[in-house]
Amino acid sequence: MSLVHDLKLAAMRVLEKAPDAIGSISSVRTGEPVIVPTFDDGPTPGRTDAVLRALADHDASATFFVLMTSVRANPGLLEQVVAAGHEIGLHGMDHRHLPTLSRAEARDVLARGKAELEDILGTTVRWFRPPHGDQSIETWRLIREAGMESVIWSGTSHDWNPDTTQDARVEKATANLARGTILLFHDGHAGPADLGDEVPEPVLDRYELLDRVLRVAEARGLRAVSLGRALEHGAPVTRPHFNLHPRHLPGALRR
Repeated sequence: MSLVHDLKLAAMRVLEKAPDAIGSISSVRTGEPVIVPTFDDGPTPGRTDAVLRALADHDASATFFVLMTSVRANPGLLEQVVAAGHEIGLHGMDHRHLPTLSRAEARDVLARGKAELEDILGTTVRWFRPPHGDQSIETWRLIREAGMESVIWSGTSHDWNPDTTQDARVEKATANLARGTILLFHDGHAGPADLGDEVPEPVLDRYELLDRVLRVAEARGLRAVSLGRALEHGAPVTRPHFNLHPRHLPGALRR
């Protein structure tokens, strides 16, 4: 048997014991005609301000999953996001793959990131989106232990992909739009300075992308709101979202 196969069996055993308790928020079950746009890796100049303009033009709100490396570099931009009425979640102290860290280090970066962001905001941080969307069962537990809920997505704009077109991004983001969809966008580009992977940044007009997606949503009777706002009249839908590649072994299994 391969190591990956053994890991899958181990994960299945855990999930069988508590299938409803282990999972990340992927959408919202709601009777309201709302979608939830979310933005990762910011705040960063030239990107976040374009996103804010598009949201303002549509009287929309969103949830921004910020990197503390970006927050420290651009404190004024974070203030603008908050002043515009948007919700803030944590994306990480940096952009490392959490499952590659030791248990102690992962616990530490989660706790320190949450504490630093809460100190800046003066409010509780409820949501965490794992960098790269990567988490193991163990790191999912550590996110909960830190007092946050793991949030992933049910739709994506592919705005991270340099090898696609703007039309294809809009089509991807709007193909399955429905009530409670959580859409993934980016208002930053994580790289080595954020301890992230060195990947090429796509060249795109972020204002145009979001404007076009929101226009399609509005034509379907859907308006954009933050995750917290959507959950005021809805319930979170969770699903297991775990990496089982050996590179992403939970620390307990790695040992």
